[in-house]
Amino acid sequence: MLGVVLTIIYLVVCLALIAVVLLQSGRAAGLGAIAGGAQSLVGKKKGLDEKLGKVTTYVAILFMLLTIVLVVIN
Repeated sequence: MLGVVLTIIYLVVCLALIAVVLLQSGRAAGLGAIAGGAQSLVGKKKGLDEKLGKVTTYVAILFMLLTIVLVVIN
């Protein structure tokens, strides 16, 4: 029973990690440079990027810990 509950939590954490990584803006210009540099007019949301970076760190740590726990249980 504990394994099933941890597996469900693990799947939620996996989806959260994917979502948080995809929400971050890229470090390089990427396709933004092709579009004419619209970021230079609008600007980047540095505060949001920093918060998403911290959330990514915490979710990744939780992901690793749950992976180790599930390996030990199974």
